[in-house]
Amino acid sequence: MTVFHLVRHAEHGLLGRVLTGRMPGVSLNERGREQALRLAQHFSGRAVAAVVSSPLERAQETAAPIAAALGLEVTTDAGLDEIDFGDWTGMAFEALQGVAEWQAWNQFRGTAPVPGGETMLEALGRALRCLGRWRRAVPDGEVVLVSHQDVLKAVLAHSLGAPLDLMQRLELGPGSCSVLQVFGDGGMRVEGTNILQ
Repeated sequence: MTVFHLVRHAEHGLLGRVLTGRMPGVSLNERGREQALRLAQHFSGRAVAAVVSSPLERAQETAAPIAAALGLEVTTDAGLDEIDFGDWTGMAFEALQGVAEWQAWNQFRGTAPVPGGETMLEALGRALRCLGRWRRAVPDGEVVLVSHQDVLKAVLAHSLGAPLDLMQRLELGPGSCSVLQVFGDGGMRVEGTNILQ
């Protein structure tokens, strides 16, 4: 059995105001750095085999203290990258509220497209392939995966057998951790969500 610790990156200054998506240069703020250190303390002393992160700065900055506490290096995996929000990248959430496609995407995550970006289903697919790679690499151990809220919500919804349209019923705060067990036969069990929040 592989135990995946699904970590949402810690807080940054644009959180809740701007759809940052894959914007470069979005780093943790002071509170976010404190959250990352708290995560490092949480994992310190655990038998974690790997710390794997999205390529974006805020995820890398969350993963770095965790890896340091474990004596590991951060491995980057594009499967954990934020959703490609295409034309919406960098828009204020306030401005998006009046966009019909944005409303549809939030109601119908399983099917609604993102203009110039990727679908939720495409994002889930690459995240699950990432989990598959690390399940094979660490068939009996623990792995920390640092990613983004919606990507992790999609993985958890899939693990619970829930449609993507209902994934917003999950809450994953900045700097939180959820625990997913994956068994050799492909079975999955969610052990906890939004831990450390």
